[in-house]
Amino acid sequence: MVHPTRRLVIKSAAATVGAMSVAPHLLAQTAPVRIGYSMSRTGPWTGGAQVSQEPNYLLWAEQQNAAGGLDVKGTRRKIELISSDDRSDMETVVRTYEKLMGSDKVDLVLPPWGSNANFGVAPLANRFGYPFLAPTALSRRLAEMKLPYFFLLLQQPKPMCDALVDMLKANGAKSLAVVYVDDLFGLENYAALKVALQGSGISLVQDTSYPGGVKDLGPTLRSIKDKNPDAFVGFTYPPDTILASRQSKEIGFNPKFFYASVGTAFPLYKNVMTPAGAEGVLGMGSWNGKTSPAAKAYFDAHVASQKKEPDRWASGACWAGLEILTAAVKAQGLDRKAIRDYVANTTHKTIIGDIKFSGSENVGTPGTVGQWQNGEFEVVWPQKVATAKLNPAKPAWK
Repeated sequence: MVHPTRRLVIKSAAATVGAMSVAPHLLAQTAPVRIGYSMSRTGPWTGGAQVSQEPNYLLWAEQQNAAGGLDVKGTRRKIELISSDDRSDMETVVRTYEKLMGSDKVDLVLPPWGSNANFGVAPLANRFGYPFLAPTALSRRLAEMKLPYFFLLLQQPKPMCDALVDMLKANGAKSLAVVYVDDLFGLENYAALKVALQGSGISLVQDTSYPGGVKDLGPTLRSIKDKNPDAFVGFTYPPDTILASRQSKEIGFNPKFFYASVGTAFPLYKNVMTPAGAEGVLGMGSWNGKTSPAAKAYFDAHVASQKKEPDRWASGACWAGLEILTAAVKAQGLDRKAIRDYVANTTHKTIIGDIKFSGSENVGTPGTVGQWQNGEFEVVWPQKVATAKLNPAKPAWK
């Protein structure tokens, strides 16, 4: 006969052994999903990063956690965001991601802001095997690097410039002047614009580059005004976009077509210029609340959670990337190779339309042009995805 106390000890020991064998598995299932990223919270990239990107990461984690966590192949696990300020510094961006993927071994990563930062970390993501769905990288060179773990959500320079030139040609523009920031974004878009203009019948009357952080575009704009082009194009960052707009207003430069980006699709632009002052201004943009019921639901959720509107270009791409990642994790779990394969080989339903990748490039959504009309940034070209008709003659600056 076994003494009752001994039986209790045996049962207790057996339970302990059983718990030890089960606990690691249970722990893996219930532990939070650790997702790392760096983001510009200070420095010159902050404007774009804090409009187009980080608010979406926070909203996504908030929504997923409110639903019980991210669906990891049928099991809900809370999201733990591990993030830091990269101070708009390339070296800090690269060092941060090297640590997140190399020594911290987070489950997943989300991309930093901007073409330059993504260019710096794309090879790292590929080396460590982390799928990267980049919503604010606009670079043909990144696509040509053929990095299988890296995916570009934005329409690239060629389709964007093709759409712009197609719109200008269809609406009678004969001459164009361009300014562009002297970095990867500006140089690639300028090169794509020059190719798109070939055979269009539109003459390039002036092309001028400028350094990042420029404080005065007045002399360049006066020179362009003297040439009286039908269209002005600026491949500009948010502060420069506002600077070019303000200085054009000051000197009375008001061509039929005034196009600038990045930043034109930001709510900040209409707030700074006033809705009446922004009226008729064109820029890079791809969606708004009229694009789809899902886009409207996202817009409203963003305003409710983040207390500000999303921008009408890269914010949509950022959310689409998070939709794709969510679906990939639900289908494949946290196997990063399986996630990569799912992303590469699936046509994804998103708030901005169907996204499909050829290599690193999104070939599902077309190049687009947006325009401020009555306080909303409308998609005006191409007509098949337009949310409003183009106003082909910009009103006077207000």
